[in-house]
Amino acid sequence: MTELKRVAIVGSARIPFARGGTAYADETNLSMLATTLGGLADKYGLKGEKVDEVIAGAVINHSRDFNIAREALLDAGFSPRTPGTTLQIACGTSLQAALVLAGKIASGQIDSGIAAGSDTVSDSPIVFGPKFQHRLLNANAAKTTGQKIKAFTKGFSFGELTPVAPSVNEPRTGMSMGQHCELMAREWGISRRAQDELAVASHQNAAKAYDEGFHDDLLVQCAGLVRDNNVRADSNLDKMSTLKPAFDKSSGHGTLTAGNSTPLTDGASSVLLASEEWAKARGLPILAYLTVGRVAGNDFAHGEGLLMAPTIAVSEMLQRAGLGFADIDYFELHEAFAAQVLCTLKAWKDPTYCKDVLGRDAVLGEIDPAKINVKGSSLAYGHPFAATGARILGVTAKLLSEQANKRALISVCTAGGMGVAALVESAA
Repeated sequence: MTELKRVAIVGSARIPFARGGTAYADETNLSMLATTLGGLADKYGLKGEKVDEVIAGAVINHSRDFNIAREALLDAGFSPRTPGTTLQIACGTSLQAALVLAGKIASGQIDSGIAAGSDTVSDSPIVFGPKFQHRLLNANAAKTTGQKIKAFTKGFSFGELTPVAPSVNEPRTGMSMGQHCELMAREWGISRRAQDELAVASHQNAAKAYDEGFHDDLLVQCAGLVRDNNVRADSNLDKMSTLKPAFDKSSGHGTLTAGNSTPLTDGASSVLLASEEWAKARGLPILAYLTVGRVAGNDFAHGEGLLMAPTIAVSEMLQRAGLGFADIDYFELHEAFAAQVLCTLKAWKDPTYCKDVLGRDAVLGEIDPAKINVKGSSLAYGHPFAATGARILGVTAKLLSEQANKRALISVCTAGGMGVAALVESAA
């Protein structure tokens, strides 16, 4: 049996994240991803070089982006011999891409790979309903001009021109992620104040990270933007408490607001993974090691919380690794909503949930808040869906590179009732 290789995280690069409709209003998923990959190539001397595989994806995409990973890497200046694979698992896309590449590197199939993701709400595809769509297809298939005109005009009504608005509602429930999270917050008794406090902490930690220069070598300028434009250093509870509920506006019990939920965001991020031999042969750093990963799903359509699957992924991952929360120094928990993080933390210390859902005889335990998202997370930086996992992985690797003998846990919730988790360990 082939001995597994260690998977090195060489480093990362991303463009600053921007609130939808602002700095990247004229950018596309392809242009943002290419800029990010180009920045990574410049940073590690890979322009014109072959990387064994690039896996990237986008959640909100156009049909024109039929293999965005391949097109972006070519635009970024990598060798045409570098293959690109497009992957999508909602908000977990780029972390899942990293896990797929890690498996290939560990087993010796490849020596290097780039995991990446890009998303833009500013360039969302606008489509027509099925009736007009079929009308266009039939007209295109007609042979003569007369047949094309007849196919296009027969039975036509102007109502067919009404575009179908982009939607992130769950197909199985018809509810948005925010509406689902409101139900979770109610089930777990998560207060509005607790959510606002977590959101304020995220902004303050992110602002401090900027002040310390933590992000200086992680960001690639794009469209004139040099830093994330959602981070609010002046965020405080007084301001946060004035915001109205964003998803449950009528019951009087809504707790999720624009402040304690991630904003619609544009951005792209990337992470370079490699075998130790590949990195050392090129004189590249090894910041940390990606060691274990796990993906899980739950039955959200029949009562389980849509964004609770990370509790399962983390539990299963730790069981396989023979570890517990006491063995983890940092927790990087994606903040889709403050309520999601708080529900997750509460579930892990609930005996009934741990037994019935996680199959554990004892609770996973409580996590010290001082170990959670110490550099801020998605509530502050924003959440371009497919890009978030790579952002978090890049931050985690740099965080661990500054300390020896540390271990970090990453958790990302996704649409469709899934969760992606990973463990990262210091290189020193």
